[in-house]
Amino acid sequence: MGLDRQYSARRPTSRAVVTWTAGVDGCRGGWVVLLAGFRASEAVPVQLAWRVCARFDAVLALEERPAVVAVDMPIGLLERAAPGGRACDRAARGVLGWPRASSVFSPPARPALVNDGYADAMARNGGGMSKEAYNILPKIRELDALLAPQAQSRVFEAHPELAFSALAGHPMRHNKKTPAGRRERLRCLRAVFGAAFRDPLRVRLELGTRAIALDDVIDAYALAHAARRIQTGRASRLPPGPPPVDARGLRMEIWY
Repeated sequence: MGLDRQYSARRPTSRAVVTWTAGVDGCRGGWVVLLAGFRASEAVPVQLAWRVCARFDAVLALEERPAVVAVDMPIGLLERAAPGGRACDRAARGVLGWPRASSVFSPPARPALVNDGYADAMARNGGGMSKEAYNILPKIRELDALLAPQAQSRVFEAHPELAFSALAGHPMRHNKKTPAGRRERLRCLRAVFGAAFRDPLRVRLELGTRAIALDDVIDAYALAHAARRIQTGRASRLPPGPPPVDARGLRMEIWY
């Protein structure tokens, strides 16, 4: 089993039923998960709980049973690389514009998931591949092996920069790794998480600095908000209209 630590931020609650959503980001320790608990009538969560799961199947088996899971990882893959990636990747870059569009990389084609190294992965991909995409191939492979089309009624591909754009009404102006970029993202998060919000530095310290990076915590917050938007029918999806379906029947779409 992987690391599984939890702490919660609570407000006084009634006996009303709390439903959970989850924002999930890949990290060194596996997957960092922010579980957000909501009462039906409230927009601000009444409870937050953090976990780090070694594998994604453990995320789906969490005792809170989140109704919606928004994960920043490609779901649905091409069989051969195409310029600009999938239609949803190209649409996401159009929404974000320069320079935030660079945060959306083109996922590998499915044949590249099993390879003998970077050069072999590029050859199997049928085109170029960024180092960023290559480095997360194990996590893409894990999701691709785990998820069947019916899982997409609960598990949704999302993107933190699109989520922040929806929160602010415009794409973020600064890179997330800069102090200014972190400040503008934290302003957005405090506005929607209210009293339940915990400083990402403290979250990282409590969960373990070897397991997760600060950016992973901030992105998980944004993904959890995207999950709530999906659950309440307020989310947007790219591309507009019926999404393309891959060879395994998985929809290729990004939510925010």
